[in-house]
Amino acid sequence: MAKSYLSKRVAALKPSMIRRFLEISSTMKEVISLGIGEPDFDSPPAVIQAGIQSLKDNKTHYTSNRGIMPLRKAMSDHIQKLYGVGYSPEEDIVVTVGGSEALVLACSAILNPGDEVILPTPCFVSYQGVISLVGGKYVEVPCRMENNFMPDPDDIEKAVTPKTKAILINFPNNPTGAVADLETLTAIGKIAEKHDLIVISDEIYDRLVYGPEHQCFAAIPGMRERTILIGGFSKDYAMTGWRIGFACGPSDIMTGLARVHQYIIMTAPTMAQYGALEALTSCEDNVQEMAAEYNRRRQLIVQGLNYIGLPTFEPLGAFYAFPKVSVTGLDDNEFAERLLHENHVAVVPGSAFGSGGEGFVRCSYATAFDQLEEALDQIDQFVKSL
Repeated sequence: MAKSYLSKRVAALKPSMIRRFLEISSTMKEVISLGIGEPDFDSPPAVIQAGIQSLKDNKTHYTSNRGIMPLRKAMSDHIQKLYGVGYSPEEDIVVTVGGSEALVLACSAILNPGDEVILPTPCFVSYQGVISLVGGKYVEVPCRMENNFMPDPDDIEKAVTPKTKAILINFPNNPTGAVADLETLTAIGKIAEKHDLIVISDEIYDRLVYGPEHQCFAAIPGMRERTILIGGFSKDYAMTGWRIGFACGPSDIMTGLARVHQYIIMTAPTMAQYGALEALTSCEDNVQEMAAEYNRRRQLIVQGLNYIGLPTFEPLGAFYAFPKVSVTGLDDNEFAERLLHENHVAVVPGSAFGSGGEGFVRCSYATAFDQLEEALDQIDQFVKSL
């Protein structure tokens, strides 16, 4: 056998189960995909025009490493207006290539080899991989449906060791759609303060909430100075292909993030930065319209899944439902594979998202209403055939 030149970290990485099911479904005809977490809306017209205009104006060169100043100022104003948290555009904000790069920068900047990150799960599939790639270790703390997929602060505190450096949270949550209440977040903040930990708070779905108000973690008293806030434009503004995100935090940590950013990326795409600036300054109506439509779809899919007999708690944010499929007698992988091959509906096994996801599947309702209706009909037929 030929020698492998891959590093041990890369060789140990598990391939994304989301991509696996997408690749399978792409080879099949007439598949209804509830698998990918991507808005089916186009980017707002004003954003597209701003991107085109930036090209016409020959804004095709490198920008400041941290991003163009008008965008950083707009981000600062936006976060201050929504959540009452102040960030200096000059020192506390770094514009990144999507929220994904912001996560890589955050972990790279704060983790030494062997440092541990407490990770409430189920969680976005990238978290474990990114922590491992930068030499850290993740410690999963499973959340349960009976607790509305809220992390138990006592479980988090029990997971703290002398090697713990950070807690990584994501609300509204992917894959469950859970939205954290102020009481839970405050308790997590007290644990972080007690043990002198950093909290990385991925709030990429912050504008997609249905009923409760989103609680920005950095707005909790005492938490701004120990929080790295991650956000972006992919979900709220339907700008996935623009690849634009950001990280905010204390200036010393942001200096570290910017240093890593300089070496691996240099700058976020110039055109995308001008599109993001336009999104923040003129596209609030688009956000509200998309959120209202997601809410309509949310009600359809949650009611439909429960009617079929797949227990589904009510997600209050993002655009995912997380039904319990183990009631059918199948595990989540077998359920997803058979549903795809037999009834041509793509979902993602819950075990892809870490401990606590076993026996569930993730269904994205970021697809057209009529497609969701057809998907529910096919899921119903599949469950009845078992």
